[in-house]
Amino acid sequence: MSNQGSAVVLTALWSMQTFGQFANAMAACAWLAFVTNAAEKAALTSSARVRRLIPDIARLTLRFAALPGVGLLAVLGLCLVINPQPMATLYVAAASWSAMAGFLMTVSGLHRLSGRPELDAVAFGAVTIVNVTVTAATWRLGLSPTIYLLLQLAGMTVVTGLSLAALPRIWIVGPLSRRRLTVIFGRNASLLGLSDLMDVAAISAVFLVLMLVNKTEQSGPLFLALMVASLLVATMLYLLKLYQPAAAARLRGARGHDGRVRAYRLLGIAVGGGAACAVLISAYGVLHVSGVVALASSTLALCVLLAIYFGLAMAVMYGTFLLENTDSRILSSTSAAATVGALASAGFAAALVPAVGAAGGLCALVLSSAVKAAVLRVLLGRRHPELRITSTL
Repeated sequence: MSNQGSAVVLTALWSMQTFGQFANAMAACAWLAFVTNAAEKAALTSSARVRRLIPDIARLTLRFAALPGVGLLAVLGLCLVINPQPMATLYVAAASWSAMAGFLMTVSGLHRLSGRPELDAVAFGAVTIVNVTVTAATWRLGLSPTIYLLLQLAGMTVVTGLSLAALPRIWIVGPLSRRRLTVIFGRNASLLGLSDLMDVAAISAVFLVLMLVNKTEQSGPLFLALMVASLLVATMLYLLKLYQPAAAARLRGARGHDGRVRAYRLLGIAVGGGAACAVLISAYGVLHVSGVVALASSTLALCVLLAIYFGLAMAVMYGTFLLENTDSRILSSTSAAATVGALASAGFAAALVPAVGAAGGLCALVLSSAVKAAVLRVLLGRRHPELRITSTL
């Protein structure tokens, strides 16, 4: 919530061009939070079935999650020493902040697993204080986006370190896990995390295209629009994480059939909604080419497209969540569908953003969500042909 509030304040403090550069860097690097956070999902899914191995799983989770952040902090330190182009430092700082945010989410997830959920609230309460303090300093001192991010990153690193120290010592320091457990955990973390990672990469692709076509001044409005959706999506993700251990235990085996049926129907709704949007977007594009109407990234257009995208994204997200907790074999299908969706987002963005700007970016996200749902539905139908009959009853 504090990030959404500070973004609104920053639009008043910085010029539209400066805020656009900041928004572009943050959105383009947002996927890194899900690289470091992927291990948490695997830990929560595994904990319901192998409770005696929880200390080993916790150590693996921390090692997997810490590696990207540590590497990026080293690169950031090098950037600050050699003083490269300011834009490069801004993007590395944004990447480091995202990676550290993902690591803090992972540590907080382990606190919930250890039976101390209050530490989760304390950690993010402290991050909120850091955010408000740095935003206030930016208002008073006129800090640049790079300095703003460096101060945010420093505060979050301290909070993460304290949160890490509050975990059970055996979860942090201990013998190396058995090689077989490491391989299995690594595979599950990669596949479970890839779906969320590709969803965010689809958004990052839109901002990269905006940068490549020199439309970063439109990154600000798009970033603010997506911040509203991200707040709701983040809330849903958090609730699903709380429910994940129970869902993983409940949806395994024969009981997974009901979860697959619900997911298949949800994906069908998303495909239908995306197809309808594709028809409308195509018709509007024809009218634009014919000179009947002019396409523009108006506030109304962004709001309508944002609402459509949010609805499709939530349906696909919940359908994917149900499938991921039925059996591990489906993870290859959810990962493949998410990857295709991200590639589709980049392709649609390359086609639409140069002409329409931010509205074209949201159109790309709407269409790529439908593509992801369609691919996942086909793969699920091939793996479980009975769903084609059951879902129609």
